[in-house]
Amino acid sequence: MRDFEDFKKEAFAKDPELKKAYDALELEFSIIEQVIRKRLEKGLTQKQLAEKVGTKQSAIARLEGGTTNPSVAFLEKVSKALGGKLQISL
Repeated sequence: MRDFEDFKKEAFAKDPELKKAYDALELEFSIIEQVIRKRLEKGLTQKQLAEKVGTKQSAIARLEGGTTNPSVAFLEKVSKALGGKLQISL
């Protein structure tokens, strides 16, 4: 079974425009991946994380699904609920 990295390499080689689009969303994908990974490491469901954040499970689902543009304040709440610290740099 091949892993996601192998799949990406193959797909990007076939379609340079796909690579361009993926790179444009790299920050968003990175945030999503980090939230999901940390939530799973902590053994939390989306509902449990939502309760810690003070929101609904659907808000966490939208964040993890990439269907929302979260505010910095919301990302800070999620980060704290996961025991992390939100850092932004330019």
